[in-house]
Amino acid sequence: MNLTELENGQKAVIVKIEGDRRYLSRITSIGLNVGCKVEMLQNVKKKPLLIYGRDTMIALNKEESNRIQVEVTTA
Repeated sequence: MNLTELENGQKAVIVKIEGDRRYLSRITSIGLNVGCKVEMLQNVKKKPLLIYGRDTMIALNKEESNRIQVEVTTA
């Protein structure tokens, strides 16, 4: 599932990130990479997603978030 499909409070692990070199470089530089655990803090229409990962709160727009595939976890 895409990162944009997570609901508030759901936790997941990043399993795939798709995009060009520039996008991948930017995403990994903010600490998001395959295997990273994230928690959805805010997923509201027409607003950036707010996620928590690697002890940091991160805001991503919907277009960027659609390129990140996650797998929901229970812990």
